[in-house]
Amino acid sequence: PAMRIAHVGIGANLGDARGSVQAAWQVLGELPGSVAVACSSFYRTAPVDATGPDFINAVAALDTTLTPLALLAGLQAIELRFGRERPYRNAPRTLDLDLLTLGEQVLDTPVLTLPHPRLHLRAFTLVPLAELAPALVLPGLGRVDALLAGVSDQAIVRLDV
Repeated sequence: PAMRIAHVGIGANLGDARGSVQAAWQVLGELPGSVAVACSSFYRTAPVDATGPDFINAVAALDTTLTPLALLAGLQAIELRFGRERPYRNAPRTLDLDLLTLGEQVLDTPVLTLPHPRLHLRAFTLVPLAELAPALVLPGLGRVDALLAGVSDQAIVRLDV
């Protein structure tokens, strides 16, 4: 299968959130048929539709040959390795990995929607994605950098390395 670029949102707000985001970035390159190629800066954001401490967020870019569902399964396995529990929707989390894009793939199934259906509505995914791929066109939505104005009212703070 051909290599495609996948963008993965990384977030955490429990325990050593910053350490978990950093470690997750390292582990993403261990997925079969995948190479971790870039990671955005880290950002601090308040929870959206959730409770708990602020999140540390980033976006990673991977070159991968995995299918969308195989990549999703790999991301969920990594979450479990980091102690992710899902006691209720939008619960605080030790690690959250969201498949944001996979090449130009458009998918709408009960299990997975690509591009991620709320990607363009959330500064915590859109701002770090714009750092990596400002000219990326999200099918049906437009260029990532052009979508930033729509989240400009959301507080997001870029952290020093």
